[in-house]
Amino acid sequence: MSVKCDMTAIVLTKNEEKNIKRCLDSIKGFVKRIVVVDSGSTDSTVEIAKSLGAEIYCHEFIHYAAQFNWALDNVDVATKWVYRIDADEYVTPELASEISQACHDHSDDDVNGFIMKFKIFFMGRFLTHGGIYPFYNLTIFKYGLGRYEDRAMGEHIYLTQGKTIDLVNDCLHYDFKDLDTWISKHNSYATREVNDYFAIRDKHDDLESLYEEAEKAKSLRDNFYYKLPKFLRAHLYFIYRYYFKLGFLDGNAGKMHAFFQAYWYRFLVDSKIYERELKEKELS
Repeated sequence: MSVKCDMTAIVLTKNEEKNIKRCLDSIKGFVKRIVVVDSGSTDSTVEIAKSLGAEIYCHEFIHYAAQFNWALDNVDVATKWVYRIDADEYVTPELASEISQACHDHSDDDVNGFIMKFKIFFMGRFLTHGGIYPFYNLTIFKYGLGRYEDRAMGEHIYLTQGKTIDLVNDCLHYDFKDLDTWISKHNSYATREVNDYFAIRDKHDDLESLYEEAEKAKSLRDNFYYKLPKFLRAHLYFIYRYYFKLGFLDGNAGKMHAFFQAYWYRFLVDSKIYERELKEKELS
């Protein structure tokens, strides 16, 4: 049985009625306070969250990092710990107990953040190959010592001081409602990533220092992947994910996930970069 933590869980939502109950039910037993920041849901997300004891705030969505940082600054956090959790995530009982114990053990030392492993559910199964598992993210930190870096896409939490530890148990991430939702969401992601691409290209000062896994991902993306030729890199990405990282072992779900990530999302990003560069030439 997990013990209540001195923790505020912050959940950003928009039209998450299919997921929000499962998410909140999985954390309400060990967090002191649940805050939902909604950006205009037209379904029953807010009503379900209220019925489960969440406090509701409404704020216009710009991008994920800006929305979460707004929450940190405006929802009157009074707990030692903050937990950033998405509505489509589920904390297993084993992970809940581990979080509770870790918060107690590191309440007064220099461990100021916890990095969590995620297992992604897509097309009826959890993906365990293709470089998808484990996926790491810093999700829990001491209030006042963590914040999102200023990116529209691929954002990570950074600590202003102290160190992190890795948690052992998985958080389950239900990254799939239906293909229409997935395609629409990743079209929006592609636009935001392109905005970041050009902002970083024209920016010469260093971004915040991140935890090891995030620094590695950022370096691979900005210093390796984007140095490869446009469009070819999407093809190489598929080969890497599906063959070299054994994505084919996840069956049809693994094939579709690798294909969509490469030839929908990554190819779409390159197409939008190409379109932006054409417009820049026309204006020059």
